[in-house]
Parts: sequence; C-alpha cells; structure tokens
Amino acid sequence: MKITYKGDYALKAILDLARHYSSEPITIHDIAKRIDAPVKFLEQVLLELKRGGFIESRRGKVGGYLLSRPPDKITVGEIIRFMDGPIEPISCVKQGYSGCGDLYKCAFRNIWQQVFKATSEIVDRITFEDLVAQIDSAQQVLSYTI
Repeated sequence: MKITYKGDYALKAILDLARHYSSEPITIHDIAKRIDAPVKFLEQVLLELKRGGFIESRRGKVGGYLLSRPPDKITVGEIIRFMDGPIEPISCVKQGYSGCGDLYKCAFRNIWQQVFKATSEIVDRITFEDLVAQIDSAQQVLSYTI
C-alpha cells in the first residue's frame, strides 16, 4: 500500500469536511487553506471524491462541498482504496492468486497476509467521526484557563 499525494489530500479534505459537518457547504478555498493544499490540485481530488459518492457540491454564491454521508459512515479504508487502490502490500496476498508458482513454498506470503489483515482492520475500523473526536479531544487537553 502506498498513499499518494492525491490520496493524502483526499483523506485531509474528507477530514476537514467531517470536522465542519453541517448543512452549510464549504468552499474549496477554505478547505485548501485549512489543509494546506494547492487549489488546482484539490479541485481534481474533490472531483474524484464526488465521482466516488463521498462528497456533494453545490453551485452558487453559497456553494461549496459537503459530505454525502455522515462522518461515522465513511472509513479511512474506503478513501484509501478509492483513491490509491488496494491495500495489499503485494498481489499474491489476494485470495485465489495464481500468478506465482512458488506460493506453496513462499516464506514471505504469510507475512504479507498478516500485514494486509492488520492494516485492513485498522483503516476499515476508523471512521472520520472517530478522527474528529480524536482531534477535539486533543484540543480540549490543550485548552485550559487560569
């Protein structure tokens, strides 16, 4: 698994939309500023996320972007797979793979299967609502009054 810049910005954009989840659309300029992304590149990322059904866009003066589902219904794994492809570290991990004659004696395949399973369990368990809660919790620890 390799997360590309496009995948990284997609994760950050979804997280930003999750942090500001409401009925109000968020402009691309606000998202770009908060996640430190080039607007032109972010346009491509958001268009792809829209095609994937993760976000919606609204036109007009009060237009912008919103999540198409609640943050607790979108996992990190979904975004990674959609933007950057499979999570498998190597193709032989897939069930039914027959592209290698050494599968029966390969000392590494079991390791790669464990890596795939552990990675999938983590990214498929974590929702964007979980990440928002994590950020909010960290910010509460940092804010104190005298």
